[in-house]
Amino acid sequence: MNPNSKIFVAGHKGLVGSAIVRNLISKGYSNIITRTHAALDLTSQVSVLQFFQDEKPEYVFLAAAKVGGIMANNTFRAQFIFENLQIQNNVIHSAYLCGVTKLLFLGSSCVYPKNAPQPMNEEQLLTSELEFTNEPYAIAKIAGLKMCEAYNNQYGTDFISVMPTNLYGLNDNYSLENSHVLPALIRKIHLSKCLSNGDLKAIHQDLLTHNSAGIGQDTSESEILEYLKRYGISQSTDGDVSQVTLSLWGSGSPLREFLWSDDMADACVFLMQNYGFKDLLKTLRSENAGQVRNTHINIGSGNEVSIKDLAMTIQEVVGFKGKIDFDLTKPDGTPRKLLDSSRLASLGWTSKISLKQGIEMVYQNYSK
Repeated sequence: MNPNSKIFVAGHKGLVGSAIVRNLISKGYSNIITRTHAALDLTSQVSVLQFFQDEKPEYVFLAAAKVGGIMANNTFRAQFIFENLQIQNNVIHSAYLCGVTKLLFLGSSCVYPKNAPQPMNEEQLLTSELEFTNEPYAIAKIAGLKMCEAYNNQYGTDFISVMPTNLYGLNDNYSLENSHVLPALIRKIHLSKCLSNGDLKAIHQDLLTHNSAGIGQDTSESEILEYLKRYGISQSTDGDVSQVTLSLWGSGSPLREFLWSDDMADACVFLMQNYGFKDLLKTLRSENAGQVRNTHINIGSGNEVSIKDLAMTIQEVVGFKGKIDFDLTKPDGTPRKLLDSSRLASLGWTSKISLKQGIEMVYQNYSK
Protein backbone atom coordinates (compact mmCIF):
# COMPACT_ATOMS: atom_id res chain seq x y z
CA MET A 1 0.00 0.00 0.00
CA ASN A 2 1.06 3.58 -0.58
CA PRO A 3 -0.42 6.76 1.01
CA ASN A 4 -2.78 7.28 -1.94
CA SER A 5 -3.99 3.68 -2.25
CA LYS A 6 -7.77 3.36 -2.25
CA ILE A 7 -8.61 1.37 0.90
CA PHE A 8 -12.06 0.08 1.86
CA VAL A 9 -12.60 -0.64 5.56
CA ALA A 10 -15.78 -2.70 5.95
CA GLY A 11 -17.27 -2.26 9.42
CA HIS A 12 -15.54 1.05 10.19
CA LYS A 13 -17.98 1.95 12.99
CA GLY A 14 -17.20 -1.10 15.11
CA LEU A 15 -14.46 -1.88 17.59
CA VAL A 16 -12.15 -3.46 15.00
CA GLY A 17 -12.90 -1.32 11.96
CA SER A 18 -12.64 2.01 13.78
CA ALA A 19 -9.25 1.00 15.20
CA ILE A 20 -8.01 0.10 11.70
CA VAL A 21 -9.18 3.47 10.35
CA ARG A 22 -7.36 5.30 13.18
CA ASN A 23 -4.19 3.34 12.49
CA LEU A 24 -4.30 3.98 8.74
CA ILE A 25 -4.80 7.71 9.27
CA SER A 26 -1.93 7.83 11.77
CA LYS A 27 0.33 6.24 9.13
CA GLY A 28 -0.58 8.80 6.47
CA TYR A 29 -3.13 6.88 4.39
CA SER A 30 -5.61 9.43 3.08
CA ASN A 31 -7.82 7.60 0.56
CA ILE A 32 -9.97 5.54 2.93
CA ILE A 33 -13.47 4.48 1.85
CA THR A 34 -16.16 3.68 4.42
CA ARG A 35 -19.88 3.00 4.30
CA THR A 36 -22.44 2.84 7.08
CA HIS A 37 -24.88 -0.07 7.17
CA ALA A 38 -27.63 2.31 6.01
CA ALA A 39 -25.56 3.26 2.95
CA LEU A 40 -24.39 -0.27 2.10
CA ASP A 41 -25.98 -3.50 3.29
CA LEU A 42 -23.14 -6.02 3.15
CA THR A 43 -25.62 -8.92 3.29
CA SER A 44 -26.93 -7.86 -0.15
CA GLN A 45 -24.93 -9.48 -2.96
CA VAL A 46 -26.21 -7.03 -5.58
CA SER A 47 -25.42 -3.95 -3.48
CA VAL A 48 -21.92 -5.12 -2.55
CA LEU A 49 -20.94 -5.97 -6.12
CA GLN A 50 -22.28 -2.61 -7.35
CA PHE A 51 -20.24 -0.83 -4.67
CA PHE A 52 -17.01 -2.60 -5.71
CA GLN A 53 -17.67 -1.90 -9.39
CA ASP A 54 -18.29 1.79 -8.69
CA GLU A 55 -15.55 2.47 -6.13
CA LYS A 56 -12.84 0.04 -7.32
CA PRO A 57 -10.96 -0.23 -4.00
CA GLU A 58 -7.38 -1.54 -4.22
CA TYR A 59 -7.18 -2.86 -0.66
CA VAL A 60 -9.91 -4.21 1.63
CA PHE A 61 -10.02 -4.75 5.39
CA LEU A 62 -13.03 -7.01 6.06
CA ALA A 63 -13.83 -6.14 9.68
CA ALA A 64 -17.62 -6.19 9.37
CA ALA A 65 -19.39 -9.01 11.19
CA LYS A 66 -22.27 -9.86 13.49
CA VAL A 67 -20.57 -10.37 16.84
CA GLY A 68 -21.48 -10.90 20.49
CA GLY A 69 -20.63 -12.65 23.72
CA ILE A 70 -21.52 -16.13 24.97
CA MET A 71 -25.20 -15.27 25.58
CA ALA A 72 -25.72 -13.71 22.16
CA ASN A 73 -23.85 -16.49 20.34
CA ASN A 74 -25.92 -19.16 22.02
CA THR A 75 -29.25 -17.32 21.61
CA PHE A 76 -29.02 -16.05 18.03
CA ARG A 77 -27.33 -19.08 16.49
CA ALA A 78 -29.10 -18.90 13.13
CA GLN A 79 -28.48 -15.17 12.70
CA PHE A 80 -24.79 -15.51 13.56
CA ILE A 81 -24.10 -18.13 10.90
CA PHE A 82 -26.41 -16.72 8.22
CA GLU A 83 -25.45 -13.04 8.38
CA ASN A 84 -21.71 -13.65 8.72
CA LEU A 85 -21.68 -16.05 5.78
CA GLN A 86 -23.56 -13.50 3.68
CA ILE A 87 -21.19 -10.64 4.53
CA GLN A 88 -18.06 -12.71 3.89
CA ASN A 89 -19.25 -14.30 0.67
CA ASN A 90 -20.34 -11.00 -0.82
CA VAL A 91 -17.24 -8.99 0.06
CA ILE A 92 -14.64 -11.67 -0.76
CA HIS A 93 -16.26 -12.68 -4.05
CA SER A 94 -16.78 -9.06 -5.17
CA ALA A 95 -13.14 -8.30 -4.29
CA TYR A 96 -12.10 -11.15 -6.59
CA LEU A 97 -14.41 -10.12 -9.43
CA CYS A 98 -13.25 -6.51 -9.28
CA GLY A 99 -9.52 -7.20 -9.09
CA VAL A 100 -8.75 -6.04 -5.54
CA THR A 101 -4.97 -6.13 -4.99
CA LYS A 102 -5.14 -7.43 -1.44
CA LEU A 103 -7.80 -8.27 1.15
CA LEU A 104 -7.45 -8.94 4.88
CA PHE A 105 -10.20 -11.02 6.51
CA LEU A 106 -10.76 -10.80 10.28
CA GLY A 107 -11.57 -14.13 11.86
CA SER A 108 -11.80 -15.03 15.56
CA SER A 109 -9.96 -17.27 17.99
CA CYS A 110 -13.21 -19.20 18.55
CA VAL A 111 -12.47 -21.03 15.27
CA TYR A 112 -10.15 -23.32 17.22
CA PRO A 113 -11.42 -26.52 18.88
CA LYS A 114 -12.79 -26.36 22.40
CA ASN A 115 -10.06 -28.60 23.79
CA ALA A 116 -7.21 -27.62 21.49
CA PRO A 117 -3.70 -27.87 23.00
CA GLN A 118 -2.63 -24.55 24.49
CA PRO A 119 -1.36 -22.18 23.27
CA MET A 120 -3.24 -22.70 20.01
CA ASN A 121 -1.20 -22.45 16.85
CA GLU A 122 -2.53 -22.17 13.32
CA GLU A 123 -2.22 -25.93 12.73
CA GLN A 124 -4.87 -26.69 15.37
CA LEU A 125 -7.70 -25.59 13.08
CA LEU A 126 -10.30 -28.31 12.39
CA THR A 127 -8.55 -30.94 14.54
CA SER A 128 -11.52 -31.58 16.88
CA GLU A 129 -14.98 -30.29 17.85
CA LEU A 130 -15.80 -26.65 18.52
CA GLU A 131 -17.26 -25.06 21.65
CA PHE A 132 -21.04 -25.52 21.33
CA THR A 133 -22.14 -22.05 22.46
CA ASN A 134 -20.39 -20.26 19.58
CA GLU A 135 -20.26 -23.05 17.00
CA PRO A 136 -22.38 -21.32 14.30
CA TYR A 137 -20.26 -18.15 14.47
CA ALA A 138 -17.04 -20.18 14.45
CA ILE A 139 -18.14 -22.20 11.42
CA ALA A 140 -18.92 -18.99 9.53
CA LYS A 141 -15.47 -17.60 10.33
CA ILE A 142 -13.77 -20.86 9.32
CA ALA A 143 -15.67 -20.69 6.02
CA GLY A 144 -14.32 -17.16 5.49
CA LEU A 145 -10.69 -18.02 5.98
CA LYS A 146 -11.03 -21.19 3.89
CA MET A 147 -12.70 -19.11 1.19
CA CYS A 148 -9.67 -16.81 1.14
CA GLU A 149 -7.34 -19.83 0.86
CA ALA A 150 -9.43 -21.37 -1.92
CA TYR A 151 -9.56 -18.16 -3.96
CA ASN A 152 -5.80 -17.73 -3.57
CA ASN A 153 -5.18 -21.28 -4.76
CA GLN A 154 -7.61 -21.22 -7.68
CA TYR A 155 -7.59 -17.60 -8.80
CA GLY A 156 -4.18 -16.34 -7.67
CA THR A 157 -5.63 -13.65 -5.38
CA ASP A 158 -3.81 -12.25 -2.33
CA PHE A 159 -6.46 -12.63 0.38
CA ILE A 160 -4.97 -13.07 3.85
CA SER A 161 -6.72 -13.97 7.11
CA VAL A 162 -5.94 -13.10 10.71
CA MET A 163 -7.26 -14.69 13.88
CA PRO A 164 -7.30 -12.08 16.67
CA THR A 165 -7.74 -13.04 20.29
CA ASN A 166 -10.43 -11.43 22.49
CA LEU A 167 -10.44 -7.72 21.71
CA TYR A 168 -11.51 -4.66 23.67
CA GLY A 169 -11.09 -0.91 23.26
CA LEU A 170 -12.75 2.25 21.99
CA ASN A 171 -16.15 1.97 20.25
CA ASP A 172 -16.83 -1.35 21.92
CA ASN A 173 -20.31 -2.81 22.33
CA TYR A 174 -21.54 -2.45 25.93
CA SER A 175 -24.98 -3.98 25.46
CA LEU A 176 -25.88 -6.20 28.42
CA GLU A 177 -27.66 -8.51 25.97
CA ASN A 178 -24.90 -9.29 23.48
CA SER A 179 -21.52 -7.76 24.37
CA HIS A 180 -18.27 -9.63 24.88
CA VAL A 181 -17.01 -10.46 28.35
CA LEU A 182 -14.65 -7.53 29.04
CA PRO A 183 -16.96 -4.64 28.04
CA ALA A 184 -19.87 -6.45 29.71
CA LEU A 185 -17.87 -6.65 32.94
CA ILE A 186 -16.87 -2.99 32.75
CA ARG A 187 -20.48 -1.90 32.39
CA LYS A 188 -21.90 -4.28 35.01
CA ILE A 189 -19.24 -3.29 37.55
CA HIS A 190 -19.78 0.40 36.76
CA LEU A 191 -23.55 0.01 37.32
CA SER A 192 -22.86 -1.93 40.53
CA LYS A 193 -20.67 0.92 41.76
CA CYS A 194 -23.42 3.45 41.00
CA LEU A 195 -25.93 1.32 42.91
CA SER A 196 -23.51 1.09 45.87
CA ASN A 197 -23.31 4.87 45.84
CA GLY A 198 -27.11 5.16 45.72
CA ASP A 199 -26.84 7.00 42.42
CA LEU A 200 -29.96 5.76 40.61
CA LYS A 201 -29.93 8.87 38.42
CA ALA A 202 -26.57 7.84 36.96
CA ILE A 203 -27.86 4.29 36.43
CA HIS A 204 -30.97 5.56 34.66
CA GLN A 205 -28.88 7.79 32.40
CA ASP A 206 -26.53 4.89 31.58
CA LEU A 207 -29.46 2.65 30.65
CA LEU A 208 -30.95 5.36 28.44
CA THR A 209 -27.60 6.09 26.77
CA HIS A 210 -27.18 2.44 25.80
CA ASN A 211 -30.78 2.03 24.59
CA SER A 212 -31.59 -0.63 27.17
CA ALA A 213 -34.74 -2.57 26.25
CA GLY A 214 -37.81 -1.45 28.22
CA ILE A 215 -36.10 1.58 29.79
CA GLY A 216 -37.53 5.03 29.08
CA GLN A 217 -37.56 8.50 30.59
CA ASP A 218 -40.47 7.58 32.87
CA THR A 219 -39.10 4.23 34.11
CA SER A 220 -39.51 4.02 37.89
CA GLU A 221 -36.75 3.26 40.41
CA SER A 222 -38.28 -0.14 41.20
CA GLU A 223 -38.33 -1.01 37.48
CA ILE A 224 -34.67 0.03 37.18
CA LEU A 225 -33.73 -2.20 40.12
CA GLU A 226 -35.62 -5.12 38.56
CA TYR A 227 -33.78 -4.52 35.29
CA LEU A 228 -30.42 -4.65 37.07
CA LYS A 229 -31.38 -7.91 38.79
CA ARG A 230 -31.89 -9.56 35.39
CA TYR A 231 -28.20 -9.00 34.75
CA GLY A 232 -26.96 -10.14 38.13
CA ILE A 233 -26.84 -6.79 39.98
CA SER A 234 -28.74 -6.81 43.26
CA GLN A 235 -28.84 -4.98 46.57
CA SER A 236 -29.51 -6.50 49.99
CA THR A 237 -29.83 -4.96 53.44
CA ASP A 238 -28.76 -6.50 56.75
CA GLY A 239 -29.92 -4.14 59.49
CA ASP A 240 -28.46 -0.76 58.60
CA VAL A 241 -25.83 -2.26 56.29
CA SER A 242 -26.56 -2.34 52.56
CA GLN A 243 -24.48 -4.43 50.15
CA VAL A 244 -24.49 -4.65 46.37
CA THR A 245 -23.65 -8.03 44.83
CA LEU A 246 -22.78 -8.71 41.20
CA SER A 247 -23.34 -12.31 40.11
CA LEU A 248 -21.41 -13.43 37.03
CA TRP A 249 -21.92 -16.47 34.79
CA GLY A 250 -19.89 -19.61 35.42
CA SER A 251 -17.09 -20.42 37.83
CA GLY A 252 -14.70 -17.61 36.88
CA SER A 253 -11.98 -20.18 36.18
CA PRO A 254 -11.79 -20.07 32.34
CA LEU A 255 -8.63 -18.41 31.08
CA ARG A 256 -8.75 -15.74 28.39
CA GLU A 257 -6.26 -13.67 26.44
CA PHE A 258 -7.12 -10.04 25.65
CA LEU A 259 -5.69 -7.54 23.18
CA TRP A 260 -6.20 -3.78 22.97
CA SER A 261 -8.00 -3.07 19.69
CA ASP A 262 -5.49 -0.48 18.53
CA ASP A 263 -2.70 -3.04 18.96
CA MET A 264 -4.70 -5.45 16.81
CA ALA A 265 -5.25 -2.75 14.16
CA ASP A 266 -1.52 -2.03 14.08
CA ALA A 267 -0.85 -5.73 13.47
CA CYS A 268 -3.40 -5.82 10.62
CA VAL A 269 -1.87 -2.81 8.86
CA PHE A 270 1.61 -4.26 9.44
CA LEU A 271 0.54 -7.51 7.74
CA MET A 272 -1.15 -5.70 4.88
CA GLN A 273 2.12 -3.87 4.29
CA ASN A 274 4.55 -6.74 4.82
CA TYR A 275 2.92 -10.12 4.32
CA GLY A 276 1.21 -11.88 1.43
CA PHE A 277 -0.22 -15.30 0.67
CA LYS A 278 2.82 -16.27 -1.40
CA ASP A 279 5.14 -15.63 1.56
CA LEU A 280 4.01 -18.87 3.21
CA LEU A 281 3.25 -20.86 0.10
CA LYS A 282 6.59 -22.64 -0.33
CA THR A 283 6.99 -23.51 3.35
CA LEU A 284 3.45 -24.79 3.82
CA ARG A 285 3.58 -26.94 0.69
CA SER A 286 6.79 -28.63 1.81
CA GLU A 287 5.45 -29.20 5.33
CA ASN A 288 2.08 -30.61 4.23
CA ALA A 289 3.01 -32.82 1.27
CA GLY A 290 1.82 -30.32 -1.32
CA GLN A 291 -1.32 -29.28 0.57
CA VAL A 292 -1.76 -25.55 1.27
CA ARG A 293 -3.83 -24.91 4.37
CA ASN A 294 -3.83 -22.93 7.62
CA THR A 295 -2.28 -19.85 6.03
CA HIS A 296 -4.01 -17.55 8.53
CA ILE A 297 -2.04 -15.70 11.22
CA ASN A 298 -2.87 -15.47 14.93
CA ILE A 299 -2.82 -12.06 16.60
CA GLY A 300 -2.56 -12.11 20.39
CA SER A 301 -0.83 -10.58 23.38
CA GLY A 302 0.63 -13.85 24.68
CA ASN A 303 -0.82 -13.22 28.16
CA GLU A 304 -3.88 -14.84 29.74
CA VAL A 305 -6.02 -14.15 32.79
CA SER A 306 -8.90 -15.97 34.49
CA ILE A 307 -12.36 -14.42 34.24
CA LYS A 308 -12.32 -14.08 38.03
CA ASP A 309 -9.01 -12.18 38.03
CA LEU A 310 -10.22 -10.05 35.14
CA ALA A 311 -13.32 -9.11 37.15
CA MET A 312 -11.15 -8.25 40.16
CA THR A 313 -8.88 -6.03 38.04
CA ILE A 314 -11.88 -4.19 36.57
CA GLN A 315 -13.38 -3.88 40.05
CA GLU A 316 -10.17 -2.19 41.21
CA VAL A 317 -10.05 0.18 38.23
CA VAL A 318 -13.75 1.11 38.52
CA GLY A 319 -13.65 1.44 42.32
CA PHE A 320 -16.56 -0.88 43.14
CA LYS A 321 -16.46 -1.89 46.82
CA GLY A 322 -19.26 -4.49 46.77
CA LYS A 323 -19.22 -8.25 46.29
CA ILE A 324 -18.69 -10.29 43.13
CA ASP A 325 -19.77 -13.93 43.09
CA PHE A 326 -20.16 -16.58 40.39
CA ASP A 327 -23.25 -18.55 39.32
CA LEU A 328 -22.10 -22.15 38.88
CA THR A 329 -25.38 -23.11 37.19
CA LYS A 330 -24.38 -21.06 34.13
CA PRO A 331 -21.93 -22.28 31.43
CA ASP A 332 -18.25 -21.38 31.43
CA GLY A 333 -17.64 -21.71 27.71
CA THR A 334 -14.23 -22.82 26.46
CA PRO A 335 -11.94 -23.52 29.45
CA ARG A 336 -8.86 -21.86 27.97
CA LYS A 337 -8.14 -19.76 24.88
CA LEU A 338 -4.54 -18.66 24.40
CA LEU A 339 -3.14 -18.08 20.93
CA ASP A 340 0.33 -18.99 19.79
CA SER A 341 1.32 -15.79 17.95
CA SER A 342 4.88 -16.88 17.15
CA ARG A 343 4.22 -16.80 13.39
CA LEU A 344 3.38 -13.09 13.67
CA ALA A 345 6.28 -12.43 16.05
CA SER A 346 8.67 -14.01 13.54
CA LEU A 347 7.59 -11.35 11.05
CA GLY A 348 8.57 -8.60 13.53
CA TRP A 349 5.37 -7.56 15.33
CA THR A 350 4.42 -7.78 19.05
CA SER A 351 1.75 -6.05 21.16
CA LYS A 352 2.49 -2.97 23.27
CA ILE A 353 -0.43 -2.20 25.64
CA SER A 354 -0.82 -4.22 28.87
CA LEU A 355 -4.25 -5.41 30.03
CA LYS A 356 -4.30 -3.10 33.07
CA GLN A 357 -3.34 -0.10 30.91
CA GLY A 358 -6.03 -0.95 28.40
CA ILE A 359 -8.74 -1.37 31.03
CA GLU A 360 -7.84 1.99 32.58
CA MET A 361 -8.03 3.70 29.16
CA VAL A 362 -11.29 2.07 28.13
CA TYR A 363 -13.00 2.79 31.47
CA GLN A 364 -11.91 6.42 31.32
CA ASN A 365 -13.48 6.60 27.87
CA TYR A 366 -16.63 4.75 28.98
CA SER A 367 -17.22 6.84 32.09
CA LYS A 368 -17.23 10.03 30.00
